Amino acid sequence: MSSRLSITEEDFYCPICCDIFRDPVLLACSHSICNGCVKTFWNRRGTQECPICRTVSSNPDPPINIVLRNMCDLIREETTQELPVETAGFCSLHGEPLTFFCAEDQELVCGQCRNALHKNHRIRSTTDASQDLRYELQQKLKAFLEKLRVYERFEQSWDETAECIKRQSQHTETQIKEVFEKLHQFLENEEAASLTALRREEEQKSEIIKKKVEEIASGMLSLSHIIESIEEQLRRNEFTFLMNYKTTIERTKCTLRDQTRPSGMLIDVAKHVGNITYEVSKKLQANIRYTPVTFDPNTAHPYLAVSDDLTTLTYTDEHFQQLPANPERFDGYTSILGSEGFDSGSHCWDIEVGDSTAWAVGVITESAYKLRQNPSKTGLWYVGFCNGKYGKGYSPEILTLLRVSQKIQRIRVQLNWDKGKVIFTDSGHNIGLHVFKHKFTEKVFPYFYNHCMQHPLRIIAVKTTVEAHI
Repeated sequence: MSSRLSITEEDFYCPICCDIFRDPVLLACSHSICNGCVKTFWNRRGTQECPICRTVSSNPDPPINIVLRNMCDLIREETTQELPVETAGFCSLHGEPLTFFCAEDQELVCGQCRNALHKNHRIRSTTDASQDLRYELQQKLKAFLEKLRVYERFEQSWDETAECIKRQSQHTETQIKEVFEKLHQFLENEEAASLTALRREEEQKSEIIKKKVEEIASGMLSLSHIIESIEEQLRRNEFTFLMNYKTTIERTKCTLRDQTRPSGMLIDVAKHVGNITYEVSKKLQANIRYTPVTFDPNTAHPYLAVSDDLTTLTYTDEHFQQLPANPERFDGYTSILGSEGFDSGSHCWDIEVGDSTAWAVGVITESAYKLRQNPSKTGLWYVGFCNGKYGKGYSPEILTLLRVSQKIQRIRVQLNWDKGKVIFTDSGHNIGLHVFKHKFTEKVFPYFYNHCMQHPLRIIAVKTTVEAHI
């Protein structure tokens, strides 16, 4: 039998319980699994898929693989016959029933073995030992099943993340193509306009030259006639020459304009080509929007929706899309970070809060952000509005009232990392609100909170210019 098993041994073992098949069923994908094993697997997974290849089976009661079952039964019988006597229930040394279990050696023993070979060991009856050890093994099985469920949840989470990455990539690719298509169209329009101006100048100056050439041709014809007349008179005899001299002199008195070469008749190459990149860049700059800060959608609370250009933040009271539970995401406060952190220099951005009834803007340190589920006492500096009152604070728990004379529609946040200042200004009325002072030692991120569905928060674009450095 062993020679037969050595060839196809793996074909007779269930891939789940790793034992010889018991009542193997044949799945639609042609894989065989123990009937009990596959039913347990299906119940745990909640879907009728093959444990090996994940092919879903439409039949909840797959047929028994009769040939494989018969062969496995035969192998099991032969294996049982070859087992040592003690595994069949009797001691191989004394021939007595194995009615005891040695806890220290973890083996079955008979009465004589108990008194001779296992003296002073912890000996128990097979019934008691079996019950206790079964319970112990069941607890281990329970722990492993729970661990398996954790792994399955992680597997599902990674699958969801992979799908989200695919959606993000496709959407981002579409946005990139749209932006560059607009840039291409702008450059094509500028190229066409430049070429049109060049052609227009060429046509204008070519028309002037054409008229000049026609004028010269006409003058040359008049001169040719005069020359012919004079030459003819010079060939005549004295009487005829003198007779016609007066008429000939009169013909020579025709006035012809002196020809000159006016300046500026060549194509003004410098006008068309000189600094063309700079000039086009200035026009391009006038048609684009620049925001000093943009939202980072990967940090957005699931109830926050970010616009495609990453400048508008809208609150919704339900999950608006399938989002993975990535560790960067806020899941407490409906908050979001700016896409870039700062660890030096001065930075400024304006936010339009409009008529929002629950908002906050400010900055947060990287360490405070990482501890956002258990926030520290410092690390978040902000000004906000909630329950009809304005407030300022430097942590979620520490908030004081902020006296405001006029309703804030736009607020400016100025961060001077080097000098350790966070300045808040009502930019709509140009009124200073508050200044926080703190010696920064780590990266700081723009922070935003919105809990009002009717009114989104918007980062305001600023004007930019193309500078020529000398």
